[in-house]
Amino acid sequence: MSDLLADKEAATKAVVDFLTKKQATKTKFYFKDFYKIFPDDKPREIKKVINKMVTEQVLEYWSSGSTTMYGLVGAGIQHSSEGEE
Repeated sequence: MSDLLADKEAATKAVVDFLTKKQATKTKFYFKDFYKIFPDDKPREIKKVINKMVTEQVLEYWSSGSTTMYGLVGAGIQHSSEGEE
């Protein structure tokens, strides 16, 4: 596990910074997009950090039915504004 993933606060900040920089062109991201932030870590460790951020309501899931994506809470068009419950 990299030092960045070991420090949960730094990992959260790195994810939020990455998503904020990309927000002008994209608000939803595939899980594999997070590999760019943590290139030296295994997907399972990255998934733990991302899921914790969802639990803490920093990120939220968006699903098309066939794929799941992630985005910052309230950024872009999310499921709540698309008429889904």
